[in-house]
Amino acid sequence: MMCPYCRSEELKTIETRDSKNNTVRRRRECISCGRRFTTYEYIEEIELMVKKKDGRLERFDIDKIIRGLQKACEKRPVTLEEMRDLAEKVRQELVDQGREEISSSEVGDLIMRHLVKLDRVAYVRFASVYREFTEPNDFSKLLKEVKK
Repeated sequence: MMCPYCRSEELKTIETRDSKNNTVRRRRECISCGRRFTTYEYIEEIELMVKKKDGRLERFDIDKIIRGLQKACEKRPVTLEEMRDLAEKVRQELVDQGREEISSSEVGDLIMRHLVKLDRVAYVRFASVYREFTEPNDFSKLLKEVKK
């Protein structure tokens, strides 16, 4: 690391703090010129890629999950914070698997596994879109699963 002012490599750390989102904030001072500056250290996370049904790859997007949950949870007693927590649990489980590529069906199944515990009506709504229901019997099969 170099001083952004004089390019010296002689630095000392004055203060270190944990910051939001797994970052570390460090206040530093250059021994050569005496000026102070702040640096932030970030944990480099695995870039998750989602393989779609048609074979395309796209970046994992937690906001896309939250939008889907908002539609499924519309007019249900589920808070935005609960939806965000669910989406973060899904993201963390995927990261914990250590894989860089995951199928969209695995993501959907994981969402549904958590959503059924949060709100069963929202679960049925989400499942009807995710599983592409075309017949009323599709709903009755799912409702039998939910009642178990």
